[in-house]
Amino acid sequence: MNFNKLFSMQKELDSHIENNHQIQNENLFDKKILALLVELGELANETRCFKFWSLKSPAPKEKIGEEYVDGLHFILSLGLECGFEKEEIKISTGQNKDITGQFLEIYDQVNKFKNNPTYTNYEQLFNEFL
Repeated sequence: MNFNKLFSMQKELDSHIENNHQIQNENLFDKKILALLVELGELANETRCFKFWSLKSPAPKEKIGEEYVDGLHFILSLGLECGFEKEEIKISTGQNKDITGQFLEIYDQVNKFKNNPTYTNYEQLFNEFL
C-alpha cells in the first residue's frame, strides 16, 4: 500500500517540531519509541479493554480515534527516521485477536523494532498497528 502522502505530511510536521525546538541534529529514535509506547498506553486506557474491574464505559470513539492517530504519527515518524518512507508497505490481514491481545502484540512489535530496526520489523509493526 502507498503511504507517500502520510509520510510527506509527517515529514513536514517532524521538520516543524525539530526547527521549533532546535533539535535538527539530535538522534530521536529512542524518544520516538518511548513516545509510541506511551501513546499506545493512552490508547489502551481510552478503550478500557484491560480494565476488567471497572464498570466505566470506553471513551467516545472520537477520543479513541485521536489517540490512534497519535500512535500513527510516531510510527510514520520512526519510518522516516530509518529511511523507510520510499518502501512499499505490504498490508497483511492478521489473526483475529481480542483487543487486549492486540495491544500486547503491538508492544512486542515495538520492542522488536527498537532492538532491530530493519524494514521487515517496521513493516510488521505497521501491520500490527493497522
